Amino acid sequence: MTIQKFTQTTLLLVGCIVGGMTVVTPQLACADTTADTVELGVENDFAENDPAADDLAADARNERKQESGKRTAVILPLKEDINPLSGALLKRKFEAAVESGVDVIILDIHSPGGFTSVTFELMDMVLDAKDVETVAYIEKDAISGAALLALATDTILMKPDARMGDAGEIVMGEDGAFRYTEAKSRSVLAQKARDTAETTGRSLALAEKMTDKDMVVYRATNARTGEERFLSDKEHAALADAGDWELGTPIREAGKDMFFIANGRRAVELGMADQTVSGKDELARVLNVQAPIPEVQRSWVDTLVLILNMKFFTFLLLLIGLVALAVELSAPGIGVGGLVSCLCFGLFFWSRFLGGTSGWLEVMLFVMGLLFIAAEVFVIPGFGVAGIMGLALTLGSLVMASRRFSLTDGGVDWTSLSNDVALVLGAFLAFLVAAIFLTSYMGQIPGLSRLTLQAEVAPDSFVVSDSTPAWQKVQIGQTGTTVSPLRPGGRIEIDDMMLDVVTEGDYVGPGNPVRVIAKQGTRVVVRLIDDSANV
Repeated sequence: MTIQKFTQTTLLLVGCIVGGMTVVTPQLACADTTADTVELGVENDFAENDPAADDLAADARNERKQESGKRTAVILPLKEDINPLSGALLKRKFEAAVESGVDVIILDIHSPGGFTSVTFELMDMVLDAKDVETVAYIEKDAISGAALLALATDTILMKPDARMGDAGEIVMGEDGAFRYTEAKSRSVLAQKARDTAETTGRSLALAEKMTDKDMVVYRATNARTGEERFLSDKEHAALADAGDWELGTPIREAGKDMFFIANGRRAVELGMADQTVSGKDELARVLNVQAPIPEVQRSWVDTLVLILNMKFFTFLLLLIGLVALAVELSAPGIGVGGLVSCLCFGLFFWSRFLGGTSGWLEVMLFVMGLLFIAAEVFVIPGFGVAGIMGLALTLGSLVMASRRFSLTDGGVDWTSLSNDVALVLGAFLAFLVAAIFLTSYMGQIPGLSRLTLQAEVAPDSFVVSDSTPAWQKVQIGQTGTTVSPLRPGGRIEIDDMMLDVVTEGDYVGPGNPVRVIAKQGTRVVVRLIDDSANV
């Protein structure tokens, strides 16, 4: 293997990864249930190909609304836990829906919540949406982070028996047990809930009670003005006119040692939800949108991203990619091994990029790791610090690309991190086992033998011609004399042959005797003979 070969393979690998991460993702894909659904997809593609089509698409939407007298809407399902992958998929579909120009975006929520940092990003996405009404439709449960996401929408519609609330933040400790996060993290979460409720016009006290089990919320009345509002014991104690407020009985769902949670009927009574609905038909009538409402379906790209993010397929991608890279480096030119390796690592980073856990930093670290390994093999002889750093950067980038690190989630999830590290190291160890097997038997496997460089067996009558390169003629143990300084590379003379060599790392001046101690392809390593003086 030469440095040119390694450079070619590395450039091909980097090109495939970068190319995969810059692929344009598909536009909004809706279920083909109505003519409106089909038209929505056509407008997206048309607007992407021709910016002037935006006006035409807007005119078409206005014409449809004038004919029906109803607004356009689309449903985005969120029926899984909130994690970097599901959050990234929802964000792409939400942005595509906004760009399509619909009047109403409905989040069909049935989720137990999830990552705090991802929840905050989704809440900010909904709060920052302009020129579109956002609606949370809850058929069953919107718990924890899902409840906070619903709180960020303009309108909350629930089935009568659906539930919303219980947003207490928990974290897994080093002992594997779940416990509530530190007060600092809980304070951030409580303030986020209050700020969101204030923006969307809902009770600040009940919103905060979703995140704080220690406070108690009362229905309070101002004795002077007659105003009624929900007040927590903490809020009441901090009011300048606390004496004017009379605290009634505590809200049943917001008592001591519990997080606020309520069904649809009760949430409407308390002002946390706007209305109860029996289903999607009534949902369309209440919102005055065209029915049936088109619903975004999971595209083949989303399905592929989900599959590639599974641990089993991640393990296969890494293992096959490493084995194919080793096969490529042992073969001449750019062959099947390089293409397979590019495909595997390209799919790995592409799926992590779309899954929200990887970015350009991980790709840069991966490339830097490859460059350090190349420097160790071809440039820097000796202990192997560059090789160790390169290996650490390469494996570390793969671990980083598999998860999202955030300080707002109450610390590092050590259990999840250890699983990701074990997955990457397991793939690397499996690669080492496969490499040993391939080194020993690859030349004997039909088909694969053509992918490796085979040593030619010379006949007994074969005589080495003068055109044979000097590095092929020289043998381990031969001695010669340096004709140029070795720093550590340089030239020596052996039996009237000029030869490019390297030392183990020590400087050797010209005119000193040296001995050949190792050969690695065209790379010949020499050592200064001890009984000579190094000048």
